[in-house]
Amino acid sequence: MNRLTTSWGAFTLTRFPEDPRDQLRAWDAADEYLLGHLAETGTDLSGTVAVLGDRWGALATAVHAAGPGALVQISDSYLGGQATRANLARAGAAPDAVRLLTTQDPPPERIDVLLVRVPKSLALLEDQLHRLAPAVHEGTVIVGTGMVKEIHTSTLRLFERILGPTRTSLAVKKARLIHTTPDPALTPGPNPWPHRYDLPEDTPAPGLPGRTVTNHAGVFCADRLDVGTRFLLAHLPQDIGRVKVADLGCGNGVVGLAVALAEPEAELVFADESYQAVASAEENFRAHMGDGRAAEFLVGDGLTELDPGSVDLVLNNPPFHSHQATTDRTARRMFTDARRALRPGGELWVVGNRHLGYHITLRRIFGNSELVASGPKFVVLRAVRQDTP
Repeated sequence: MNRLTTSWGAFTLTRFPEDPRDQLRAWDAADEYLLGHLAETGTDLSGTVAVLGDRWGALATAVHAAGPGALVQISDSYLGGQATRANLARAGAAPDAVRLLTTQDPPPERIDVLLVRVPKSLALLEDQLHRLAPAVHEGTVIVGTGMVKEIHTSTLRLFERILGPTRTSLAVKKARLIHTTPDPALTPGPNPWPHRYDLPEDTPAPGLPGRTVTNHAGVFCADRLDVGTRFLLAHLPQDIGRVKVADLGCGNGVVGLAVALAEPEAELVFADESYQAVASAEENFRAHMGDGRAAEFLVGDGLTELDPGSVDLVLNNPPFHSHQATTDRTARRMFTDARRALRPGGELWVVGNRHLGYHITLRRIFGNSELVASGPKFVVLRAVRQDTP
């Protein structure tokens, strides 16, 4: 938990889920810079204010306290949305004080102030700017923010190509602002997202080679088959029969799709905290399995929506970054969540970079870890739930 001080008050902020051991803050210098700029310039916040990419709700919480405008937050992150709700409530805001939209929802029809926290994914930024451009008018104030290492020439070109002339500020505490002047006459062209491509013929899973997959913007490795996923596909468990399988952190759902194609009786669950990812997974599953094959698609905090001991097999390719921070916190939470969801004797299969040492983490959580496959860069590990739920 940490405290952000602004011109409109001081706010105690947390990430989600709250963990007192977590040393990562729920805001950074880029958030501070943007909020300070709004206060110093006296930006009119009485109209419709849209906040895109607000990571943990720091911007929405502070801007809500700044004025009576209609505030909308647009986020791809379920965890970020939950953090925003908690931070707003802690600040005394009513439950409906801020309209929380996902990146899959229709955007507002008119935006008077657009605040953009530059995401890690340039593709997600491109997609969202295209979606928001029709709501921007000549008088819209557009300000972006990010750490210096997050803002590149390509970032500025997107703002300029889609919204209008763009410039940057001086750096403060290694953060910058992006200022864009809307150009109503601009014609940015069609939105290139979602992106579709054919899986290569050497994809190491029966039934997958040559199939077309859809990737909404922001999904990891959206233009090709991820090398870690490829390694896991080459070493999936075989002949598993009528079992319940969870593709945890599913991304575009290719791993779960491979299981569905190989195992006609398997029951599939696709889970991710990204709305873009789950939308991709569902589109890919329906395209290749049809409406007759049942599956669950969960946007949420891992497998927390599933009953304890209800899953036979969990497949996982966990991320090891939280925005710009390198951390195994997400992987540890995924492993713990998988153990809760697995039945006694159920298995978690994980692919990861060799240097991450997931075998140690799995032994701490499951009491065991077995090496299934090893390559120059990746390993596949197997852990079994041995106790009763």
